[in-house]
Amino acid sequence: MSNSVLHAVIDGVATITFNRPAVMNALDADMIRAFRAACERAVGDPAVRVIVLRGAGPAFVAGGDVAMFRDKVAEMASLVPELAAELHHGILALRRAPQPVIAAVHGAVAGAGFSIMVACDLVLAAASTQFSLAYSRIGTSPDGGATWFLPRLTGYHKAMELMLLADTGDAETLQRLGVVNWVMAADVLAAETEKLARRLAAGPARAYAETKALANRALNEGLAAHLDAEALAFARCAATADFAEGVTAFADKRKPLFKGT
Repeated sequence: MSNSVLHAVIDGVATITFNRPAVMNALDADMIRAFRAACERAVGDPAVRVIVLRGAGPAFVAGGDVAMFRDKVAEMASLVPELAAELHHGILALRRAPQPVIAAVHGAVAGAGFSIMVACDLVLAAASTQFSLAYSRIGTSPDGGATWFLPRLTGYHKAMELMLLADTGDAETLQRLGVVNWVMAADVLAAETEKLARRLAAGPARAYAETKALANRALNEGLAAHLDAEALAFARCAATADFAEGVTAFADKRKPLFKGT
């Protein structure tokens, strides 16, 4: 498995760590594939009772690797369906997992990192965390289930505000919206995450599994088809001039000039 995503199991707790700290764990092609593999490995391990997602270094996941998007902009319309499928298989694995899945987030949580977070069952956040559905900033629509999960968490109008405007929100705001469960000081995030994971690992695994399955059955009708629709929409966006402008402007540290094409 790639070292861009680490996987470890201790006392029934599988920890999946995004591990490209030099780029704030921005997801490139290798990392997306490694994320899927790590999720499927953890979900399929009978010794695992709880799954924890975290990020190494200064951030959880700061979205997709825009440098990769810029370098491969001519290929993105064809590359996106493969990478979206890998990401979505990982998301579906987490949602279908019998184990509770915890996201412990800090630093930046943006784009696909936000999508991964909202796919988890429980979220702990450092008080200093900054959140953004950053897709519209680079001229594309969300993937990773964000357009499916977020309206169910926040309500339609607030979800549309977060997705269309892509403004940055803080942890307390996201907690009030129902996206984050607990907010705490950054220096206790790891300890509180471990405490919660161990509590769940010591709990009734079958009851948790049945509870999660029932909750997801109520929510997940049509999710797989919706993820396919997201992938197709992202691919269509990746073929536009606005996408090329968005990723170029991001890399150049200037405001993009979108033209609707």
